[in-house]
Parts: sequence; structure tokens; C-alpha cells
Amino acid sequence: MARHLYSCSLRWSDMDAFGHVNNAVFISYLEEARIDFMFRLAPGEGSESFQGGSVVARHEIDYLRPLVHRHAPVTIETWVTKLGAASLTVACEVKDEEQVYVRASTVVVPFDFERGRPRRITAEERMFLAEYLGDEHDRRDAPGQPEKEAVAV
Repeated sequence: MARHLYSCSLRWSDMDAFGHVNNAVFISYLEEARIDFMFRLAPGEGSESFQGGSVVARHEIDYLRPLVHRHAPVTIETWVTKLGAASLTVACEVKDEEQVYVRASTVVVPFDFERGRPRRITAEERMFLAEYLGDEHDRRDAPGQPEKEAVAV
């Protein structure tokens, strides 16, 4: 199973009063990685895959540890955990070489904005997404990392 890797720079404005990335900012980070995955890596030049739009139906986020400002970017790993007829679920980890800061899952629904309704995943999109299909628990944890550690955000 392939993973999409996205390098995400931290901005000073992402920090909250406690000096770490604000919990709401992680939604933007996940969006950047998801858009990079689905649109920039869409199959083939001139392909219309993923071009009609999509909507987010659900976000689920586990904040594992605080991410403080630094100059080095974090990596966001993205893979597909569920591929339905008219929706897909992507899993993400926001991490560096040593730690995972956030684990998230997002349900995405392809949407036909012209008709104002969801649409089915095309054969071309399904073929592309299938390369990234894995189990939601298929994580590449850093050595010695706890499965989940709650933090205040």
C-alpha cells in the first residue's frame, strides 16, 4: 500500500496562547494534505478525476501530543481506509521522524455542484485510490511510541 506524503510548514499564526499549534489549525493542515493528494496527484494530465468537487462529511481527530512552533515542517501521511460507491475515508498522521502528533480520519464525498448532489466515484478515481488502500490501523508508529496519549488542546 502506498502512502501520500505531504510536507507541511508551520506558521507563527498557527500557534495559540499556550505556544503550540491550535487544535482547529490541524483541520487546515489535513485539508492541505488531502487536497494535495486528491487533486495534484489525480491520475493523468488532463484527467477530470476529482475535478468536480467534493465535500467533507466527517472528521475524527485524536490529538496525541502538543506540536510547538519550529522551522522544520511536519509530514502528513495520508492513505485510504475505506472506498465505497460514493464516498471514501482517508486516514492521516501528522508526524516527524520521532513522534506522531495527530491521527485523523476524514470521510470525503465526491459532489456534483452543478446538480447539487453527491456523485459516484469513477472507475479512474477508484483505480487511483486503490493504490493507497489500507487498514485504518495500518500505522507506521515511531519506535517506542504509545498508541494514544491524551493532551489538552
